[in-house]
Amino acid sequence: MNDRYLSVDQVAELLGTTARFPRRLIEERRIRYVKVGRHVRIPESAVAEFVSSHTVEPIRRPRARYGRAA
Repeated sequence: MNDRYLSVDQVAELLGTTARFPRRLIEERRIRYVKVGRHVRIPESAVAEFVSSHTVEPIRRPRARYGRAA
């Protein structure tokens, strides 16, 4: 349980977004969070899971053997 708990503003800074985006993720329950009294904290591991689950890998297409036909 060595997880850091981040505020909404810290998560927004980490993701490079406004605070509105993490708040929407929380409201739609698309990310794990912890309520401590009236404060909302997001575990660092939840942010990492969210990013990894939404990462799109590039498609490797074979190169055309001959040039493109005009």
